[in-house]
Amino acid sequence: MINSFLNKIKLEDAAGGLDAPATTNARREVLAKKPFLKKIYRNWYRRVTSGLLFDENEKVLEIGSGAGFIKEQYADIITSDIMPLDQCDMVVAAEELPFSDGELSAIVMVDVFHHIPEVGKFLSEAQRVLKPGGKIKMIEPANTWFGRLIYKGWHHEPFDAETLSWSFPSTGPLSGANTALPWIVFQRDKDIFHDKYPELKINKISYHTAFLYIASGGFSYKSMLPGWAFGLASFIEAILTPLHPILAMFHTIEVVKTESRNHAEQ
Repeated sequence: MINSFLNKIKLEDAAGGLDAPATTNARREVLAKKPFLKKIYRNWYRRVTSGLLFDENEKVLEIGSGAGFIKEQYADIITSDIMPLDQCDMVVAAEELPFSDGELSAIVMVDVFHHIPEVGKFLSEAQRVLKPGGKIKMIEPANTWFGRLIYKGWHHEPFDAETLSWSFPSTGPLSGANTALPWIVFQRDKDIFHDKYPELKINKISYHTAFLYIASGGFSYKSMLPGWAFGLASFIEAILTPLHPILAMFHTIEVVKTESRNHAEQ
């Protein structure tokens, strides 16, 4: 009844399975047709690219680009996905990055890290392919009071904050997930993270996007607000900024590759 009231968009039914390339392309079409959601993604792209350089001497890779449109804002970025898709430059598995040591200046991801079955392997690869000073910047679900309420009660992806493991069984690029994984790795287990990856340092975690994403309907529901209302909605949400560690549904995580193997932990 709730799904009917909210006009649920059943992409997986229309496209032949959640993990099919057609579903990713359908998600891309949904994003293009939802102005409010597209403005959220434009804001997120600005967050994950803030401070990065884009020129012939700097290689920036986006992992999991399939449904997105980051090249509209940053034409020089290398887009990739685990599936062959016409809109992406490369087919890339996060656990096996096809780059030489120190080749990349940055790796960016939007809502992807918690879908990687073996994030430890990805972090090892990222530590290898990033140049000193290079960054991993990602936007991921946040384990806040409000975030837990939504992800555990309303979201289709698993949220397991109790597991001791950083991995999960791989069922497919979209169906396999642990939404709590970013919090597990970069907050609960941050000392373990720094011990395992001595050249990587958690530089900054910032919380944002409390109610905007729900208002957009995401990829699964019709938008509750038109695109023109985004500015006003953003202003109202900005007033709630002091409460973001409680209300935020997402956070931006920035990890930096240090030049020294001996760095101070956060």
